[in-house]
Amino acid sequence: MTAFLAAAVIAGTPLLFATLGELITEKAGNLNLGVEGMMLMGAVMGFGVGLWTGNPFLALLGAICAGAVGAAVYAVLTVTLRANQVVTGLTLTIFGTGYASFVGKSFMGVPAPAGVKALFGKMEIPLLGKIPVIGPVFFHQDIFIYFGYLITILISIYLWKTKKGLNLRAVGENAAAADASGINVTLYKYVHIISGGGLCGLGGAYMSLVTIPVWQENVVAGRGWIAVALVIFASWKPSKALIGAFLFGGLNILGYRLQSMGIHISQYIVDMVPYAATILIVIISTRKNKKEDMGPADLSVPYFREDR
Repeated sequence: MTAFLAAAVIAGTPLLFATLGELITEKAGNLNLGVEGMMLMGAVMGFGVGLWTGNPFLALLGAICAGAVGAAVYAVLTVTLRANQVVTGLTLTIFGTGYASFVGKSFMGVPAPAGVKALFGKMEIPLLGKIPVIGPVFFHQDIFIYFGYLITILISIYLWKTKKGLNLRAVGENAAAADASGINVTLYKYVHIISGGGLCGLGGAYMSLVTIPVWQENVVAGRGWIAVALVIFASWKPSKALIGAFLFGGLNILGYRLQSMGIHISQYIVDMVPYAATILIVIISTRKNKKEDMGPADLSVPYFREDR
């Protein structure tokens, strides 16, 4: 069971980065359904840069930049040109899927360089790693997972304990009121949409460099869509996003665990479980009545100053 839980943390880490990226995007009042596309762009660019340079840090930087560029295109279309956010996000997913297939066709079946994979070797945190059950599960992992913990804490502090975080929440709740109070709405939207895209790209890179360190078609495999639902599951709170990501990570690897226990269930049914759970989350979210559990009031609503 300890081994299964540790594997669930690994499988949930790409979901964590993508969920946090979408979360801060939605906190700015924009619904970006292009998470899957940005993850794929980050996955292929991170893998490609790692293959060409052998440098893991450049690989991660390439993944961040790829996701950020995709998000920047989305920001220009939805913030500046006020295009429909849902359609633009879906288009970004289609573009990202095609881009990853085109660039990645020359990498098919190629393993990630050993020098890149070496950075993601497991390391135990002193003292914490010795705690029974919790230690091996959470504190005997690779540096990328520890970075995920850190990012979750930093985003939580940023959103709830800083003035800029308060401004961001104001932009998402009522952009007109935020603008009237002197907050640069356009700047806040651009910065957080692009930052969110960078985190999505980072999640994709973890898939291609660590989780599945051999390039294959559609390496993200629908996790971007799960991340969008996890934002709702987490009630737009980073701490809950961490829990949700690891929970769904466990659901993603459930089939392998059952097989190792000698329980034979159709792989098609097992693969369906995370998506069935995603549908269930969306249904449950419609029953939320508490204000703190609901999304930003201006989510997906385009803002134009002259409309005030």
